[in-house]
Amino acid sequence: MNNERIYPPAPVITSSQRAKLRSLASTMSPVTQIGKGGVTENFLTGIDDALEARELIKISALETSEYTPREAAEGIAEALNAAVVGVIGRKVILYRRSLNGKRHIEL
Repeated sequence: MNNERIYPPAPVITSSQRAKLRSLASTMSPVTQIGKGGVTENFLTGIDDALEARELIKISALETSEYTPREAAEGIAEALNAAVVGVIGRKVILYRRSLNGKRHIEL
């Protein structure tokens, strides 16, 4: 990414924190979808912005995607220093604490 933000390493979350984040994400709608276009720089920029604004997001992996939901989750999390909260079916849940201080989920 051209205007890369500097983030600390991906957060390590405990199983109880993971459960809390999963419960918070259960009522959320996916912010975007991974389709046959795959994971591009523009896609990562959009996910990065969504994580900065919301901290916890859900992504849907379509059947036409060249990646499995687990592969997509791990690739996106590694690229953006986020934590994979869970992969449930074709839904991916990611978490990264916001650096701007506007909104923080208490773990």
